[in-house]
Amino acid sequence: MCGIVGYIGHREAYPIILKGLKRLEYRGYDSAGIALYDGTDIKLSKTKGKVEDLEDKIKKEITTDGTLGIGHTRWATHGVPNDVNSHPHYSNSGNLVIIHNGIIENYEPLKQELESRGYIFHSDTDTEVLVNLIEDIKKNDDIKLGKAVQIALNQVIGAYAIAVFDKSKPNEIVVARLGSPLAIGIGDDEFFIASDASPFIEYTKNAIYLEDEEMAVVRRHRGVSIRKIHDDSLVNPYIQELQLHLEQIEKGGYDHFMLKEIYEQAHAISDTFRGRLLTDKAIIKMGGVEDNMKKFLNADRILIVACGTSWHAGLVAEYIFEDLARIPVEVEYASEFRYRNPVITENDLVIAISQSGETADTLAAIKLAKSRGAFVFGVCNVVGSSIARETHAGAYTHAGPEIGVASTKAFTTQITILTLIALRLARAKGTISSSDYRHHLFELEMIPEKVNQALESDYMVKQIAEVYKNAKNFLYLGRGYNFPVALEGALKLKEISYIHAEGYPAAEMKHGPIALIDEDMPTVVIAPRKGHYDKIVSNIQEIKSRKGVIIGIVTKGDVTVRELADHVIEIPETLDCLSPLLTTIPLQLLSYHIAVMLGKNVDQPRNLAKSVTVE
Repeated sequence: MCGIVGYIGHREAYPIILKGLKRLEYRGYDSAGIALYDGTDIKLSKTKGKVEDLEDKIKKEITTDGTLGIGHTRWATHGVPNDVNSHPHYSNSGNLVIIHNGIIENYEPLKQELESRGYIFHSDTDTEVLVNLIEDIKKNDDIKLGKAVQIALNQVIGAYAIAVFDKSKPNEIVVARLGSPLAIGIGDDEFFIASDASPFIEYTKNAIYLEDEEMAVVRRHRGVSIRKIHDDSLVNPYIQELQLHLEQIEKGGYDHFMLKEIYEQAHAISDTFRGRLLTDKAIIKMGGVEDNMKKFLNADRILIVACGTSWHAGLVAEYIFEDLARIPVEVEYASEFRYRNPVITENDLVIAISQSGETADTLAAIKLAKSRGAFVFGVCNVVGSSIARETHAGAYTHAGPEIGVASTKAFTTQITILTLIALRLARAKGTISSSDYRHHLFELEMIPEKVNQALESDYMVKQIAEVYKNAKNFLYLGRGYNFPVALEGALKLKEISYIHAEGYPAAEMKHGPIALIDEDMPTVVIAPRKGHYDKIVSNIQEIKSRKGVIIGIVTKGDVTVRELADHVIEIPETLDCLSPLLTTIPLQLLSYHIAVMLGKNVDQPRNLAKSVTVE
């Protein structure tokens, strides 16, 4: 969950690496560091804190000359965040320097073996063990760096993306990956290395994405040579043209990426169903589904595996698939699924959901499902990501880059994709009438416009946030399709404001959580007019009778809840199954405004990273 950047070429490396670290800071921001080769020696600076802290330190500490360098922004796994544990790390001789994303699980026995040979360790990290293991192999076998890296990686257990160079051979950087993403940008006699393409999109549109268990030697003037780590076989690289644009990863006038991404949702949803939703022809066209229709229709059940916000999207999909397509669905936390010896057969269909396409637990769940013979369909946002490559088929959400750690447009575009699939299957199975099918397509096509209407409540939400910004606890309630939205709303508030919040099915309130109700704890109730409206009104009355404070998310024109609630936020009317695409908007805004008012770092909340590529 760390960010890796590297450069070798004809330009000054420092500004490229520094800018790249700033773009990758969403991947980890408890420490950062840079190592540059100036033609004579390695200049290294690293510090606890953010990239801006590193930038300040570099100005006082080192010169920044050199056309070769690597940089790192860290989310700590082994070793507390401090200057010493920050990356890059030297080998004992000072000749090798490395950056690493991932976890070396067997670092302790490796460390003990190296200590017995006289190696001294200064940090608590597994990474320092790896760089000294590489040095030990290189020194004893008198081999080139690339071969030493390959031998070392065949001895380690765990996940990694690494970049390492040797100051005695300053014309090459060796990189490798297993379970953590790594891209190589191909320029005009220059090469860029990064965890994703964002650090180098203004320099080149051509990139190679390393596959698992691949390593590459990136040589100045000589290009890129890729091999398999385990058997040394050469790999013919596939150079991919990037679709990413610079303006997509900039704030565009917004104060925070999260706010920008909340406001991008209408466009993102449109992009997600563009070319797939053909309302005038009453057609849903999705290649990954059409090519595997028999797999979907013949499945005994659908298993959805995901983590975090993607898991909430999967819960919404459970309601949609079972309601519309009448297919049994189970939704699993990928982190639990992989360890509990689940019952999976070749008659199951697994849908794996991940924004980044690199979530370690979800990838492990995919591999487990495939090993049991299940067909696996991926839903992710990043073209060329590990999940896109590991699954049998899939669909991209086309949400564009999501930089804010707290997912917003990822959630709504995932629900959009899953709704399209459910509707297509319902039509194929005949579980929805022709008229209802057309009505659903029409309403889905209207969602982007209605999202923009829901965003008009921003000023009202901001006023409510001002009133409740100092609350210590929040309760979120929803029923049916909007129970997962309650979970998601609570998660958003926890993630970025650090206020304790819980989401519950509204009917479950009287089975425990009602004991918490008092005048100091706001309850956010998702109460659109469709679905179980009368039931949720009764739940609101139960809360009010105990002096609870109600913030209601209601359909425009609602009267009943308005009379009961302390505050209401209106959304446009839509079908019950599509309502999560609208009810989630004010909840995102509420969490955002409370966090901003509390002075929190909205885009980089503490202890969190965007892409969870380690267990």
